[in-house]
Amino acid sequence: MNGVRERLSSRAFTSVAVVIAVLWTTPTLGLLLSSFRPEEEIKTTGWWTVFGTPHLTLENYGEVLSGGTNGAGRLAESFVNSVVITLPSVLFPLVLAFFAAYALAWIDFRGRDALVVGIFALQIVPLQMALVPLLKLFSQGWLFLPAWHLTGPARFGQVWFAHTVFALPFAVFLLHNFLAGLPRELIEAARVDGASHGTLLLRIALPLARPALVTLAVIQFIWVWNDLLVALTLSGGTAETAPMTVRLASLAGTYGNEWQRLTAGAFVAALVPLLVFFALRRHFARGLLAGSVKG
Repeated sequence: MNGVRERLSSRAFTSVAVVIAVLWTTPTLGLLLSSFRPEEEIKTTGWWTVFGTPHLTLENYGEVLSGGTNGAGRLAESFVNSVVITLPSVLFPLVLAFFAAYALAWIDFRGRDALVVGIFALQIVPLQMALVPLLKLFSQGWLFLPAWHLTGPARFGQVWFAHTVFALPFAVFLLHNFLAGLPRELIEAARVDGASHGTLLLRIALPLARPALVTLAVIQFIWVWNDLLVALTLSGGTAETAPMTVRLASLAGTYGNEWQRLTAGAFVAALVPLLVFFALRRHFARGLLAGSVKG
């Protein structure tokens, strides 16, 4: 192990990592610089010319956020829709998965192991295959469940339901593995002192599982924020419910030759996930490493 660590920290591997990082970030840097360049220069010269003749402007971001003179963009409206879609779509599966994972890890009942295996198997179901049954459920109902027939902003409920359903298998599996690895002596000692499952859940499991919960929240947040398929299919794609990804797709299709709008819109959409990740990066790293070292 020490030999592998020394090799990975050698100058050669460091140099390779630096080269890969530069190659990986160069297109993103070019996109960022292009978002601040005037329309005429974007369409006539390469982004690297900004270092020789730096002509920068915030007009591109103003047009994208406000809609400009021809009504294109209006990402400010879609930004609110993205927040409305993302926050519940993160909170609902997080809470449900935490309760389910605790029950599967520390409550003995018949069929528990089979249920864990079934939840794990659900992860292999492609999202695209589940969209058709969901659409049928929302439009026609199923068994004793009535059709939803939602319109307008109420269609956010369909998107929340879909993201929650799609996230639960992975969330339950991840949290179950973490909670099952908690010291049994700690749980048993609390039970001897008369702690109920509610006390164990909120006062012991919840604080210890915070890194795993934060990791799951960050992953789910980025996934939902960047989602296009579910939002476009279930939200209706109208202006009052469309998130930023749908609006950017519309920009690419309708105004595909206006690169200044697309580049600015892309970085407006990427700003929030970046802020969330950097704000929670310490907890995120702890959650990724949780359970990797025993004893």
